[in-house]
Amino acid sequence: MRERRSHPEAGTAPGGARGPTAAVDAGPPAQAERSRRQSIRSAFDRAAASYDEAAHVQREICARLARFASAHGLHTSAPAGAPLLDAGCGTGFGLEALAQRSPDAPRIALDLAPSMLKQAGRRHARARATSNPAATAECADAARAGTADKASAWLAVCGDLEHLPLAGDSLALIWSSLAVQWCDPGRALAECARVLAPGGVALVATLGPRTLWELREAFALIDGARHTIDFHPAPGWMRAAQAAALTPVAHDTVELHACASDLRGLLQDIKRIGAATVDGGRRRQPLGRAAWARLQTSYECHRLPDGRLPATYDVILLALRKPLQPARSR
Repeated sequence: MRERRSHPEAGTAPGGARGPTAAVDAGPPAQAERSRRQSIRSAFDRAAASYDEAAHVQREICARLARFASAHGLHTSAPAGAPLLDAGCGTGFGLEALAQRSPDAPRIALDLAPSMLKQAGRRHARARATSNPAATAECADAARAGTADKASAWLAVCGDLEHLPLAGDSLALIWSSLAVQWCDPGRALAECARVLAPGGVALVATLGPRTLWELREAFALIDGARHTIDFHPAPGWMRAAQAAALTPVAHDTVELHACASDLRGLLQDIKRIGAATVDGGRRRQPLGRAAWARLQTSYECHRLPDGRLPATYDVILLALRKPLQPARSR
C-alpha cells in the first residue's frame, strides 16, 4: 500500500442499544431514490462474502480514522450511556475500533446490505470464540447463524444512512468509514445531525474527487461512459456540515493506493468490495478484446517501480460536532 499525504487545511470550520444482531429492516427510502439505493444494496450484498479478502485499503482507512480521532482528542459531550453508531458498518471492522474507544458503551451497527450485517455477526462471534475459549461452541453456533449471542453489546440494523431509523438526539457518537460517498452529502449529514445528541461527535472517512482517477483517465480513451461514482471534495462536505448545523472541528486528507499486479486484478478487487456500482451513464456492453487491450495499454503508464499497478483513494477525514445549544437565528 502506498501513501501520499496532504496537509490539513487550517481554519476550515467556516467553509444503539444492546441486543442480538438480528437485522431490523428500516424500510425503503423515498421512491425517487429507490432504484439507485437498491443497486448499491445489491452490490454490497453480493460482495459481502469476498469483502474482507480485498478490503486492504478500507481497513487501513478505518485504522487511520481511529488515529485521527485520538490525535485530535475528540471526545463526545453527549450523555453517558448514549449509544455509538457505526453507520455503514460493512463486515464490522469499525465496531472493533468503537469497542476499544468506549468499551462499555452500547453500539449499533447499521448497513444498507443485510449480508454485510451477517458477516459482521460472524466476525464478532469468531472474535469472542478466540478471546474466550470457553464460549467456543456458543460462538460457533452464532457464527453459522450470522448473529451474535445475547451477551453481545451491539445491535444490527438494516437501514439507510440517508434515512436513519433512529430517534433524534439519541447518539453519543457516529462513526462512518467509507459509506457516505454513496450518499447525498446534505441528506446524510442532516440525518447525522438529527440523531446525534447535543455535544455528540461524527467521525467520518469518505473519498474525494481524485479517487480512481487513473481508471477514469484510462476509460476516457475507450468510451464516454461513467465508470465511477462522483466523489465530492472536502469543501463540499464542510458546506453540507454547516448547512446541517454541525461544527467541523478537524479535517485531514491523505492519498492511499490499492495495488495489484495487473489491471484485471485491480478491477476484480474493486468488484469484490462492492464498489463497482455507478449512477446513470454506465457502459452497458462488455469491452471487446481490442478495447480491453487499449485499456490495459493506457493504464500501463501508471505502473510503479515495484511492478504493481495503483488505484488512488483520495481520503477525507472529518470530525463534526453537534453544538450543545442550537444556533440562534439572527
